[in-house]
Amino acid sequence: MRPQTPPAPGVRLGTPAGRWVLAATVLGSGMAFLDATVVNIALPRIGEDFDADLSALQWTVNAYTLTLAGLLLLGGALGDRLGRRRVFMAGVAWFAVASVLCALAPTVEVLIAARALQGVGAAMLTPGSLAIIEAAFAREDRGAAIGAWSGLGGMATALGPLVGGYMIDAASWRLIFLINVPLALVVLLIAARHVPETRAEQEDGARLDLTGAVLAALGLAALTWGLTEAAGRGWGDAAVAGALLAGALLLAGFVARQARSRHPMVPLGMFRDRGFTASNLVTFVVYGALGAGLFLVPIQLQQVAGYSALEAGSALFPLTLVMLVFSARAGRLAQRIGPRIPMGVGPLVAGVGLALLARVDAGARYPVDVLPGLLVFAGGLSLTVAPLTATVMASAPERLAGVASAVNNTVARVAGLVAVAVVPVVAGLSASDYRDPAAFSDGYRIGVLVSAGLAALGGVVALLLVPSRPGPAPAEAAATEQCAHCSLDAPPLRQEVPAGVADE
Repeated sequence: MRPQTPPAPGVRLGTPAGRWVLAATVLGSGMAFLDATVVNIALPRIGEDFDADLSALQWTVNAYTLTLAGLLLLGGALGDRLGRRRVFMAGVAWFAVASVLCALAPTVEVLIAARALQGVGAAMLTPGSLAIIEAAFAREDRGAAIGAWSGLGGMATALGPLVGGYMIDAASWRLIFLINVPLALVVLLIAARHVPETRAEQEDGARLDLTGAVLAALGLAALTWGLTEAAGRGWGDAAVAGALLAGALLLAGFVARQARSRHPMVPLGMFRDRGFTASNLVTFVVYGALGAGLFLVPIQLQQVAGYSALEAGSALFPLTLVMLVFSARAGRLAQRIGPRIPMGVGPLVAGVGLALLARVDAGARYPVDVLPGLLVFAGGLSLTVAPLTATVMASAPERLAGVASAVNNTVARVAGLVAVAVVPVVAGLSASDYRDPAAFSDGYRIGVLVSAGLAALGGVVALLLVPSRPGPAPAEAAATEQCAHCSLDAPPLRQEVPAGVADE
C-alpha cells in the first residue's frame, strides 16, 4: 500500500495556515459554481450574438455538464492517487485556459467546445477542493472547515447571477468567463505556497478504471446528443435513433464493466441498500426538475417578460438565499424525525413553486408573478437537499463515503443534463422558438409544469421508498449540520456523516 501523507497533526481552522487552505478551496470550487449559474443568465445574449438556435443554447449548458458528469469520478480518483493538490491545481489551470477560450469564441460551436473543456477542468478541481479540506485539517476542525466551505460556496452561487448579470448588461457576456482568469491565478499562488499535498491509501494492484470512464463519458455524450437533436430532427431520424441506441449500449457496457472489475469506479453493491438507491432516485428526479427550471426561467424572464440580464440574475437571488438560511434547519429536522418526511414533502412543495412560476409571462410583475413561486420552490429545495445528501452518505459504508458522495453528485449532474435536453422537446419548443416570445412562452409554460411534475414525483418516490432512519446522536448533530451544502449547483462531493445510522 502507498502510505497516506497528510500533514500531522493537521491544519487548524483558526490559524493563518488554515485560512489559506480554506481560501484556495473556496475560490477554486467557487469558479465552477459561478459558471454553473451565471451561464444560464447569459444564454439570451449568447443566442443573439451568434444567431444561435435553442439547440445551441442547450449545448452551451450541457457540454459543460456532460464532461463534468462523465469525468467526475475519474477526477476524484486521480486526486487520491496522484496527489489532491496537484490534480486540484491542474484542474484550476485547465479551467482558466478553457474560460479564456470561451470568452474569445468566434462562433457558438467553438463556445460549446470550450465549455466541454471547462467541464474537464471542473471534474479535476471540484472533488479535490473538499478532499483537500478533509485530508489537510485536523479532525476536530474538519466539520467546521467543511461548513465554512459550504457557506462561502453558497454565497458565491447566490452572488453569481447578480455579478454576471451586471457584467452582461454593462459590457458583454464574455466577461463572465474572463473573470475566472484572475481568480485562477490567485488560487494557484495560494495552493502552491500554502496547501499541503496528500494522497489516499491505495490497494496493491489497484488501477484507474480508464475504460469505465471512457464508456461513461461516451455513453452520456451519445445519449445527450440524441435527446437534444430529437427536437429538430425528429425521434425517427436515423442519426437520433443511432445515437440513443449507442448511448444505451455504452452505458450498459459501463455497468457491465463495473460488475466485473476488481477495482470498479462505482461498486454496484452499494445499490443493494434501499436508502442509497432510493435517495439517488430522488436526486435524479428533483435535480432534473431543478436543471430544467433554471434553464427555462432566465430565458423567459429576459425574452418574454422583458427583464435585463441584471434583473433576471437579481430575480433568482432569493432562491439561493433561502437555501442558505434554511437548509441547516432542515438538516436538524431530519435528524429528529428521520429523512422520509422532509424528502417527501420538500419536492412536493418545490413542485408547487415551479407550477407558480408557470404564470410568468409578458409584463410579469416581480413581487406578484415571480417572487412567490421562487420562494416556495426554494423552501421545497431547502427541505430536500440536506436530508437527501445525509441519507446517501449514511447508507454507504464508511470506507466508500467518497465514492458514495461522488456517485450522488454525478447522478445530480446527469439529471440536469438529461432534463435540459428532454424537457424543451417534451414542451414542444423548436430550435428557433426562443427568438419568438409568444412561441417560447407557450412552450415555457408546458416545460415548467413538466418540471413541477418531476419535482412532485421525487416527493412521491421519497415517501414510498426512502427508509425512515433515526438522526445522529446530539453530540454528532453539530458536525453533520455544518456539512449541509446548499449550493444550487449540486450536492456535496464528500460529507462526514455519523456511522451506524440504522435502517427502519
